[in-house]
Amino acid sequence: MLNKYARAFFTRVLTPFAAFLIRRGVSPDTVTLLGTAGVMAGALVFYPRGELFWGTIVITLFVFSDLVDGNMARQLGRSSRWGAFLDSTLDRVADSAVFGGFALWYAGNGDDNVLCAVSIFCLASGQVVSYTKARGESIGLPVAVNGLVERAERLVISLVAAGLAGLHKFGVPGIQYLLPIALWIVAVGSLITLVQRVVTVRRESEEADAAAAADAPESAAQGHETAK
Repeated sequence: MLNKYARAFFTRVLTPFAAFLIRRGVSPDTVTLLGTAGVMAGALVFYPRGELFWGTIVITLFVFSDLVDGNMARQLGRSSRWGAFLDSTLDRVADSAVFGGFALWYAGNGDDNVLCAVSIFCLASGQVVSYTKARGESIGLPVAVNGLVERAERLVISLVAAGLAGLHKFGVPGIQYLLPIALWIVAVGSLITLVQRVVTVRRESEEADAAAAADAPESAAQGHETAK
């Protein structure tokens, strides 16, 4: 849901910036690589040290590169399979860095093995949720379901909660509990989304197999008539 509406809004907002980068000779692939590097730096440098607020600020500055590079490619008329592959692959890398940063914090000074495990589950389930759609589409199925918690929801919930939780260091009381709550929400939502996609792929595959089986006798009969 967020991916559908937020992407359209920010694409319009970021179009002038994308045009500016094009005039400066910057390529979409460069934006993709720099954006991923920035997200990884924000997540893996700041989060393990407990600097949740500043880490989120850095990540937020770079996370919109995912929209800027696509916008640039469309303006240049250079949409390509390579660009789509690179963008999708590095999205997974960036997501892993975010939840990996949380896991490192809770495994270290955050001192909470349960939340460390929840962070790792969020990391792994996010990858598997993406894989189920990609794998289903690769075998010719539409995978016609969005799911409860997709990438946009995972990032928004986690980053907003992390940024607010980081304000605890500035004297805001009780707000540090927002991140654990958000991680549990993302974990449960990702599990539900995974189940939704698996169920959808199974239904679509059964329908496709049934349609193929029904077409087989008809094709054989037509072949027989042709032979006559």
